[in-house]
Amino acid sequence: MARLRDKYAQEIVPRMMERFTYKNLHAVPRLGKITVSMGVGKAVENSKRIDAAVKDLSQITGQKPVVTKARKSIAGFKLRQGMSVGAKVTLRGSRMYEFFDRLISVVIPRIRDFRGFSPRAFDGQGNYSLGLTEQLVFPEVNVDDVEFVQGLNVSLTIDRSSDEESLALLEMFGFPFRR
Repeated sequence: MARLRDKYAQEIVPRMMERFTYKNLHAVPRLGKITVSMGVGKAVENSKRIDAAVKDLSQITGQKPVVTKARKSIAGFKLRQGMSVGAKVTLRGSRMYEFFDRLISVVIPRIRDFRGFSPRAFDGQGNYSLGLTEQLVFPEVNVDDVEFVQGLNVSLTIDRSSDEESLALLEMFGFPFRR
């Protein structure tokens, strides 16, 4: 079983119930899903970029990504409706907790000049999004095999919470916020 899932059940839930005075165990906010996505706008010029993004995302998450398509044509970007413009993976359950554990303990310490994530990047419903400038911070990605260095987005969807409750939950997990 995932280490962070056990930590959530045994340590975080009692502390959250005490801090926010929930009457029911099921009212405590929980991590619902993690979405990892790569927008590949330059795939218009070189279609190999989508393949590289799919390969990198599958190595990072251990799950096959879905290729996202453009919804409408934009002439200024030389983009046609239906063209591949990115890839995404939605993680739930054990894979989600394993990825989140690796993100906190391995990936974030590898980011150069890192001073913590902004505590103001919540969306109003308690969800948190962050962007990484390159996929090379993940140990699964071999630097020699990478053709195109590109960034990725990680969205943490937290069920049943406000921004304040989500901030407290992520801090209890050990997520590094800037002071």
